[in-house]
Amino acid sequence: MIDPSEPLEQQVERQEKIIEALIQRASREHDVGSSAYSLFQSAITLQGEVWEKTRDLEKALDTLGRASSQLKIAEYAREQTERNLADALDSMEGGFALFTEGRLEICNDQFKAMVPDIAEEIVSGLDIGDYFEALRMSKDVVSRATSENGAYRRAVRSGNGIDTTYPSVVGLRNDRWFQITHKTASSSKIVLLSTEITSIVRQNRLEKDRLIDEQAVFLQGAFDHMTQGVCTFSAEGTLLIHNERFRELLRLPMSLVRKGTAFNQTLEFIVKHKLLESMTPGEELGNWVATVRAGKGLEKKVRHISGDILNIRVHGLPDQGFIMNVMDITAETQTTALLEQRVRERTLELTQANERLRRQNEEQAIVDEQLRLAKEQAEEAMSSKTKFFAAASHDLLQPINAAKLLISTMSEGAQDTPLADTVLRLERSFNSIESLLHALLDISRLESTGTEMTVTSFCIGDLLNSVKEDYTRLAEEKDIRLDIVPCSLWVSSDQRYLLRSIQNLVVNAIQYTDKGRVLAGCRRKGAEVVLEVWDTGVGISMEDQPRIFSEFTRASANGGGFGMGLGLSIVDRACRRLGHEVVVESEPGKGSVFSITLPVVAAPDQERRRETDDRHTMLDDMDLIVLIIENNPDVLFATTRKIESWGGSVLTAASTHEALEQVREIGMAPDIILADYQLDGDDNGIRTIQAVRQETGTEVPAIMITASREETLTEDSQRHNFTVLTKPVKLSRLRPLIDWKTRRPAQV
Repeated sequence: MIDPSEPLEQQVERQEKIIEALIQRASREHDVGSSAYSLFQSAITLQGEVWEKTRDLEKALDTLGRASSQLKIAEYAREQTERNLADALDSMEGGFALFTEGRLEICNDQFKAMVPDIAEEIVSGLDIGDYFEALRMSKDVVSRATSENGAYRRAVRSGNGIDTTYPSVVGLRNDRWFQITHKTASSSKIVLLSTEITSIVRQNRLEKDRLIDEQAVFLQGAFDHMTQGVCTFSAEGTLLIHNERFRELLRLPMSLVRKGTAFNQTLEFIVKHKLLESMTPGEELGNWVATVRAGKGLEKKVRHISGDILNIRVHGLPDQGFIMNVMDITAETQTTALLEQRVRERTLELTQANERLRRQNEEQAIVDEQLRLAKEQAEEAMSSKTKFFAAASHDLLQPINAAKLLISTMSEGAQDTPLADTVLRLERSFNSIESLLHALLDISRLESTGTEMTVTSFCIGDLLNSVKEDYTRLAEEKDIRLDIVPCSLWVSSDQRYLLRSIQNLVVNAIQYTDKGRVLAGCRRKGAEVVLEVWDTGVGISMEDQPRIFSEFTRASANGGGFGMGLGLSIVDRACRRLGHEVVVESEPGKGSVFSITLPVVAAPDQERRRETDDRHTMLDDMDLIVLIIENNPDVLFATTRKIESWGGSVLTAASTHEALEQVREIGMAPDIILADYQLDGDDNGIRTIQAVRQETGTEVPAIMITASREETLTEDSQRHNFTVLTKPVKLSRLRPLIDWKTRRPAQV
């Protein structure tokens, strides 16, 4: 019957109505009933219900009292908050106004008092757009935001949903200034703040005036110290500022350089007294005035009556005024005239010199033609020299090769006989001849402009092993220990010249070492490898180190008993041609170390290299059929004797035709071919190797033994599958190579 959600007043009223209805009901029942017991029972029941309703009513009244107290407390707090807010707003130094949905809700007195003549219009509910419109129409407002005064306008949305712009800075009467800003408190609330900035504006104005005054003083000081005359005129053509130099150059009286003097007065005085020779009355003066008034600049070079030459320039200024510069160019003009005179004189001299040069050019053309002919003769001589050395290398090395083979055979037969020492000395003599001949030929080839390097990739360890085989005996004869550190790195270089360089460094180290050891090996250094040759020899002094790479230079007179000082020169020339850096470090009495820096390359996927054990394994009995093709009878005889001394069966031929006849006669392929490259006529060893292989249908292993240094031999050896040995052939390399090639499939 009573809804708990209803207000307490309604609940109490409803309970009173219920009690009254119950009392009336009880009265009616008393009137109708005749039994006293019935009346007593009804009274008891009614009293219980009244007591129960009375308790409910007391509870409701108590709740209503507490609610009423809370409402009074909330009302008091709200009133207190409003008073605190009003006090806070009044205590603010600037104006404050709160707009809700674009309409004024609350503001402080400072906000109203900012513009007195619209204070009465600022009331609660005022649209923010109407406020700014009233501000715009106010008579107290004398200045608003403009681009000239550096202020700007902002936009805010009014109560009707229209964006309204307002000035950020407002100037009032009596030189008062306010700044207006707005803050968005929420989506519907906007706060306007007005701050008085009068003191700031006045201070900025004073600072601006002070800076202008300082700039004026500075500008005047700068003008006074300028070497040229300067004078500025206003847009009306009156003088503003000038320096003393301006008056001095034009010889003007003081009355014409006072502030406010008209430009026309100055021009009229100049024309009247003929101060400037180029200026005449009438048109000239009119042109000057018209040009300046039109805002155009002009420049005049005039002569003053005093004899000075002046340069006058007039330029416009942004405020429609103009500035005049007067410069004394007498010295420059005289210098220019003098220079022009000198130029004319110099031009005449150059004309005469040009004529002499023309005659000299004609004479030079004759000389150039003679030089061209001389160059052609020199090139022809160089070509002849190259051909001569090519022929000499073959013709000289052939008998040396034969002699070395015969000496080797004699050495084997003369062991333990009185001739052993003689044969040994003979062998040393031929080794010296061979080294000297190779050095001369190498230098000749390196000096030749047509010599090309054949750069390939190869394992540097093979070269080191070859050097060890060739010079171990030489080191042992001097009781020196020669150590070669194995290396499996592959490098990019010319294999022949690099081998010759390593040989020369090792021989040089052995030659200048009396005791101790010689060590050769490689050090990896990033993408490069440094090949080093160490010795414990006499060393090289600092003053000798720069010249040791010159021809016929020896570091010490007691360095050894052989050599002409050509080895290091060949190393230097070859490495420079190949782009390899050569470095020497030495200390007298302790030894030296020579190093060559080489680029490292990746080894092939299938590295075709010989095992060290196989290279040094030599059978007591060769038991091979060896076909030797050599057109020099002495070399053929010596080679045959040597092969037979190793136990081999020899077939000899001097040409391809004879080689084929020998093969046809035995009816089978030989085990290996040893062929010279240069045979009689157009015949050569490559043709012989190909013919024998084609005749027998077998890829016969082949070794090319030649004194030729042709660059194409390396490519031919790879293409036709044969190995190249240079003459004079080293037997320490020939025998292991024959054994290796005949025990494996044909290798390069």
